[in-house]
Parts: sequence; C-alpha cells; structure tokens
Amino acid sequence: MADRVRRRRIVGIFEVMKQSIVILLLAAAVSAGCGSRPEQRTAPAAYPVLSVSASDEEMVTSYPATLQGRQVVEIRPRVSGTLYRIEVGEGRAVRKGQTLFVIDQAPYQAALSIAESAVETAQTQLETARLTLQSKEMLRRNEVISAYELQLAENAVALAEATLAEKKAARDNAAHELSYTLVTSPVDGVAGMIPYRVGALVGPSDAEPLVTVSDDSVVNAYFSMGERQVLQLQQKHGSLDDFLRSVPPLSLELSDGSAYPLEGRLTAISGVVRAETGTVTLRADFPNPDHLLRSGNSARVQLKTVRKGCLVIPAAATYEIQNKRFVFRVLDGKAAATQVTATPLPDGQRYIIESGLEEGDQVIAEGAGLVKDGTPVKPQG
Repeated sequence: MADRVRRRRIVGIFEVMKQSIVILLLAAAVSAGCGSRPEQRTAPAAYPVLSVSASDEEMVTSYPATLQGRQVVEIRPRVSGTLYRIEVGEGRAVRKGQTLFVIDQAPYQAALSIAESAVETAQTQLETARLTLQSKEMLRRNEVISAYELQLAENAVALAEATLAEKKAARDNAAHELSYTLVTSPVDGVAGMIPYRVGALVGPSDAEPLVTVSDDSVVNAYFSMGERQVLQLQQKHGSLDDFLRSVPPLSLELSDGSAYPLEGRLTAISGVVRAETGTVTLRADFPNPDHLLRSGNSARVQLKTVRKGCLVIPAAATYEIQNKRFVFRVLDGKAAATQVTATPLPDGQRYIIESGLEEGDQVIAEGAGLVKDGTPVKPQG
C-alpha cells in the first residue's frame, strides 16, 4: 500500500516538471518570434513647399487723423446790444460778406445822427471863424486893430478846424459802430451751432461766439508719424521739399469705414518732434466740394509706399507662439522651426519677412501650425 502511494507521488512530480518545460519552451519561442520582427520607419509626410523669392510690394499704412476746415472762424459781435435778427441757419452754407446777425440798430442810428449834427455845428463855427478872420485882417491892414486881435482871430479859426476834425472822427466812429450791427461772415464756409436767440444781449466780451464758420472747401487732415520713419523717408528722397513732392496721393478712410472718393496731397510736415510721444505731425489737404467732410471729424489717412526687393510668404506658412511668429524651413528633408520678424500686407493674406529668412530658403507653405519640429518632409507642389 505504501509503495503504491509513493509511485503515485513520483508520477505526479514528473507530470508537473513536464508541464513547466513545455511552458518554458513556448515562452522562448514567442520571445524569439517577437525579436525577429523588422524595424518599422515612419514615411515622410507630403507638404506644399515654396521657395522664398524677392518682389516689389505696395504697402498701405494707415494713420489716425483729425479733420479741420481750412479756416475756422469764430464770429463775435464788435458792438454790444440786443440781438435783433438771426439770418443764418445752423449748419447752412454761407458766403463771404453775407449778413448773419443783426444787432438792434436804433441806439447806434441815434448816435450817428447826433454825431452828424455835431459835424454840421462845427462846420458852421469854422465858417464863422473864417469870416471873422477876414474882417480882422482888413482892419489890421488899415491899422484899426492891433496884431494881438488878429492873432486871436487866427487862433479861433485853427480851433474851429480842430473841432470840426474831431466831430468828423466821432461821426465816422458812429457810422462804423452802426455798420457793426450787421454781423457778416469773413469767409465762405458752413455755419455751426448758434448758442444765442433773438432778444439776447450780446457783446464783444462774451465767452461764446455768435457762431463758428468753417471754410471747409478744403479740409486739412492732421496725423502723426514716428520721427524715425519721417527721417528715413526724408533721407530716401533727399530733402523735405522733395519728399513732399514725391509722396503719392493719399486716400482717406472715414469713421464708418467707407472710402472718401477724392484723393489728397501731403502739404506740410512739422519741424517739431513731440518729446512725449516721439512723433511728428503731418498735414494732408483733401478737396471737399460736397461738404462731406466736417471740422472735428475723425478719419484715417492711408499712405501708399512701394517696398522693393522684399521677401513675401503667405500667412498660412507662419504660426504664432507667445506673440512670436515662426515658419518651418525644410532642411535636410526635415521641418526646422525658425523665428521670423514679419510685417502684414494690406490683403491680410501675406507677410513681408523682415528677418529670419533669406532668398532661396524653402518653407512649408500651408498648415505650419500642424507641423512639429524635426518632422520628415516630402516636398509637394
């Protein structure tokens, strides 16, 4: 009985050993099979690639501008009085010499009448003094009167002449003051708002003018440019006058985004640089026959320049990280991230490369944002 049990144990041990050997052999076979697989390599992806080349490009630079009529004149009364009549409408066109306001003329007409009467009285007194002098001269020749009495008569004539001149000046002054009751426009233009109404007391010392007239047949657009850019443009063209003559016509973009139909010319550059901003003020003149532009309007002046021999690539060939712009150059069949300095063109679809690339460099033209540095690249197109 004991022998039988012993034989069963021995047989069981052999069975366990046999199964372990089989498992080891299977594991070795699997390991050998896995180790014998060939190494897999990633195939290069196909990307559109372009060769960077130089070209001439038209640049449009936009500057915020403030518009102002060629002349903006504050109309103020030259005499005091009650506003009797308003003969201009707010926002209406006016002509030079046109009557805009009438100040109550009655007191000034009365003053003129008094002054004219004083002139007539002085004239009569002068004529009387002259007759007296003639009589005295005759009596003196006959030695009836002394030289002293003749001198008195001559002095009386001189005094009468001076009095007449004084009264005439007073009359002329009264006439001028009466004429000032008609307030006229010194320029052609457009009237602004009128803060006064009929019956208001107005005078030369009033804080507000009767109205402001803007001569806007030509409108000045004032804008600023960096002193460095102005210096570069001036050096490029040789002198300030040559620069003004060579600048192409300017265009104007209105505050609603629409384009003003008429072109303007650059006419003046300030000789002073603003220390706080480092900018120079420039002036462009735009014709305004239809009075579409008004003083105080805001707009944007657009200056067109031509950049010669610049490197241009599509915007799709760039990507941005932390406000820095990059492209992928193709070097030895792989994508190489390269930082560039770029200026956008007006169409918004292309960039001028200021630095980072050279003519002849190959870059990935599209989908740059999806490429990783070092990615194998197969040029396409």
